[in-house]
Amino acid sequence: MLEKQFNPDLLYNRVVHYYIDKKKYSKDKANTIAQAVVKREQERKLCKNVNCRHSLDDHIRNSDTCLILNCNCSKFLKI
Repeated sequence: MLEKQFNPDLLYNRVVHYYIDKKKYSKDKANTIAQAVVKREQERKLCKNVNCRHSLDDHIRNSDTCLILNCNCSKFLKI
């Protein structure tokens, strides 16, 4: 099963609206929280191999192989 690609704009909008509408936070506070959430999710979806650092979307999940041609990453690390 293929996963949807990560869309930071969609996540950002959902988080901002959640904190403004449901939690009654100010716009500034909601934006700060949304930025932190998006940054954390982007970092979580990167290969932890310091030589690679490509997105999870650029790796074949079953074989953990990087799809970037000139990358020498042979294993997607999820540390």
